[in-house]
Amino acid sequence: MVLPHNLCSHIQNAFRARHQHIAVPHSTQNLAILSILLRSGFLSNVTRGTTVNASPAEFLEAGDAQRRIWADLKYRDDRPVLSDMELISRPSKPIFMDLSEIRRLCTGRRVQNVKPLRMGEIAIVKTKDREHEWLEAREALQLRLPGEVICRAR
Repeated sequence: MVLPHNLCSHIQNAFRARHQHIAVPHSTQNLAILSILLRSGFLSNVTRGTTVNASPAEFLEAGDAQRRIWADLKYRDDRPVLSDMELISRPSKPIFMDLSEIRRLCTGRRVQNVKPLRMGEIAIVKTKDREHEWLEAREALQLRLPGEVICRAR
């Protein structure tokens, strides 16, 4: 399984280098994290494609090694919308939170040595529910699903 820190560093480095588009390997995890960033307003578009270009038609014909997810990065006043994306849960130390801890994190209080979420900041949670496996922390709170807090973006 591909670790989420690869995606976090790839997105952050692309924003810092002022790229317009990025292509990441196709996986359910990467697609879920990118779609959460899209819903939160950090990205302008997410589409499937190949290593060459973002074409959904070519995606269906390509082999697994050639499949990519293309994301269009968003800038406002020539500054990146996403300024920082950091990993919270590490492979050596996963951070699992129940509902009360996620609520405290979302309302601006420190939980398990994790800094609280500030205005305009999101946390991505991986739950055990197969239907809602990847959620933003506030969505997980609404659906009453505890889980592992993977990363945060601001």
